[in-house]
Amino acid sequence: MNKVALYCRSGFEKECAAEITAKAAKLEIFGFARVKEDSGYVIFECYQPEDADRLAKEIPFRELIFARQLIVVGELLKDLPPEDRVSPIVGMLHGVITNGGELRVEMPDTNESKELTKFCRKLTVPLRSAMREQRILGKRENSLRPVVHVFFIASGCCYVGYSYSNNNSTFYMGIPRLKFPSEAPSRSTLKLEEAFHVFIPADEWEERLASGMYAVDLGACPGGWTYQLVQRSMMVTAIDNGPMAQSLMDTGQVIHLKEDAFRYKSTSWKNYWLVCDVVEKPAKVAALMCDWLVNGWCREAIFNLKLPMKKRYEEVTNILERIKERLEENHIHAEIFAKHLYHDREEVTVHVRRFWATVGGRRDER
Repeated sequence: MNKVALYCRSGFEKECAAEITAKAAKLEIFGFARVKEDSGYVIFECYQPEDADRLAKEIPFRELIFARQLIVVGELLKDLPPEDRVSPIVGMLHGVITNGGELRVEMPDTNESKELTKFCRKLTVPLRSAMREQRILGKRENSLRPVVHVFFIASGCCYVGYSYSNNNSTFYMGIPRLKFPSEAPSRSTLKLEEAFHVFIPADEWEERLASGMYAVDLGACPGGWTYQLVQRSMMVTAIDNGPMAQSLMDTGQVIHLKEDAFRYKSTSWKNYWLVCDVVEKPAKVAALMCDWLVNGWCREAIFNLKLPMKKRYEEVTNILERIKERLEENHIHAEIFAKHLYHDREEVTVHVRRFWATVGGRRDER
């Protein structure tokens, strides 16, 4: 198998292709991307057969911005016979993988592919049974073993392959399934909820999303992101000249300051979280986030960068590099990740976590 398939949002195939090409070149892995506009996926074909597996192992998946999933695949299986689609798929995996931990039968996230949903669900049971019989899958699901993927682009056409469970998206189709809470002030609340799922490991939620923490929401109105913080029993300072939802104010956990997000200066050292979803030029937002992190006004920040119409991958990578340089210039150690989330549209979500140095056995919080 000499290819990788990457799932992405429909309309962002060029960005996904540019990213995988650049990441592969840094590993001295060369090939070419096959891009079909609005398809919801990209195929990157390596010149050397073993390089596809290297990509799946050596490119840290969490560092990919526009890819929702990355899997190693072989040639496209075409014209699968309606009376027996299982046998060709199982045959494709003989000698490739044994005792896989899980099976996912998936499709691109496009309107055209929605009709495949029922078909994929129906096919999953006989496929799983046949794969277990041939020992392609283990008898029980195992989260430590590779994941087997069958990726249908049409009812008779699919790519078959695998991903590594320690370097992939844990979500089916790379999409966290979240339900919009009816009491939330806006649908934007799902952006922040998804960001928590993507950027923060579940076993660290109790420590990093803890009850009683202090948070600031810049550009908070009407309160979609504030709602997520309040739900986690945090105390929130909401900064926006517009009105906040009364239901949030009634909780007693929110202080609303009618100020401009770019002019507000924090006077508290208690803030752990900073979140921001203002509509402004990405470079201006990034500079503001750096100010907060450099001044020590927060420990972690999640914010959105609105994307330009052209050269979106280049713009994002340039801004992330500027954030990194600004923090390094101020001797701040931090990890920075960005993702084009399912609930994002023409934007990417960035997460920055600052680490304080330890001096003489004590944490230096200057």
